[in-house]
Amino acid sequence: MPRRRIYLDNAATSFPKPPEVLEAMVRYATDVGVSPGRGAYAEVREADRIVRECRELICRLMHGADPDHVIFTLNATDALNLAIKGLVSPHRRRGEPVHLVTTWMDHNSVLRPYHALRTDGAQVTHLGGDPRTGTVTPDQVDRAIRADTRVVAVVHGSNVTGAIQPIAEIGAVCRRRGVPLLVDAAQTLGHCPVNVEHDDIDLLAFPGHKGLLGPLGTGGLYIRPGLEARLDPLREGGTGSNSEQDVQPAVLPDKYEPGSPNAIGIAGLAAGVRWILDRGVETLRAHEANLVGIILDAIDATPGVRVLGPAGAEARCGVVAITVDGMTPEEVSATLDRDFGVLTRSGLHCAPGAHRMMNTTEGGGATRLSVGPFLTADDARHVADAVHKLGSRTLEGAGA
Repeated sequence: MPRRRIYLDNAATSFPKPPEVLEAMVRYATDVGVSPGRGAYAEVREADRIVRECRELICRLMHGADPDHVIFTLNATDALNLAIKGLVSPHRRRGEPVHLVTTWMDHNSVLRPYHALRTDGAQVTHLGGDPRTGTVTPDQVDRAIRADTRVVAVVHGSNVTGAIQPIAEIGAVCRRRGVPLLVDAAQTLGHCPVNVEHDDIDLLAFPGHKGLLGPLGTGGLYIRPGLEARLDPLREGGTGSNSEQDVQPAVLPDKYEPGSPNAIGIAGLAAGVRWILDRGVETLRAHEANLVGIILDAIDATPGVRVLGPAGAEARCGVVAITVDGMTPEEVSATLDRDFGVLTRSGLHCAPGAHRMMNTTEGGGATRLSVGPFLTADDARHVADAVHKLGSRTLEGAGA
């Protein structure tokens, strides 16, 4: 009997999805099939209802103020670009200086837009942090903010170390200083409790296909009510509303959603978010923390294997990255796949600053194990045993 394939690449995209996700997409394709907002017949009304319901479910999950402020995007990268460049655009139009703040732990989805703006005259401050975890302090953020700071962007949970940043405390600093806080929740929304109101988060970017268990090609940006007056759209086009105007409508969500949406993907996304809400994100968080704890305990008992990030499961999201003495990350992944049926991702994980902070760049990065809700404790024990055996083999080889 072939060995079960244990998927540990949920930080890239979640797999498997709840059956309800595919069922919702098939239903949309077979029974609805139309573009929302483009007509008044029954199928369009049903499409509108599905899209609206998805906004409401996501808003409820993150404790947002208004579902119309959940903007659908192509993915989290698209959402981050909208937030960063949309906030900077009005200042550049007025010829005002632009200063941006982020951390070295952030993903290229933030680092690259920041770099592009820097080549066009913006100034950028990258914050380092704890050398083990990469977490920054609210005081660091406070000291970095200037009169011309236009946005502070912080990743909530690192896709390299798993470390969770103190978002509520950082949010309080940014709110007091009057600077918008943009949070990249690619590794946390759906995995960990998120409360945009309580944590003073002005903009929250998220993928639909990771923790929210929806399909690829979905994502979004939550915009705090009132902030849309300071956020330019990046694209203009048809919205199915105010068609007589030659400018993009100012009303949300139309201001930021030109063109026909990925309605079939949004239908699947709604099913994924409903699945999470039905079970409770706190319950899912506890389950994933238990899985991570099992894996971390095995690594701690294995010489020659280093784990990046916080020592305990409670201080991290469902991400564990490791290095193994005497092996490249690609060799670790290949061996875990071939000999143990464990699927991981190796490399720099689109987060080169994080790997520089962890001193893993020259070695080619690390091997990342990322859990999801459908993994079991037995799966985690199998993974833990695989990592332990891999480290023991390496140690024996070195001794020989």
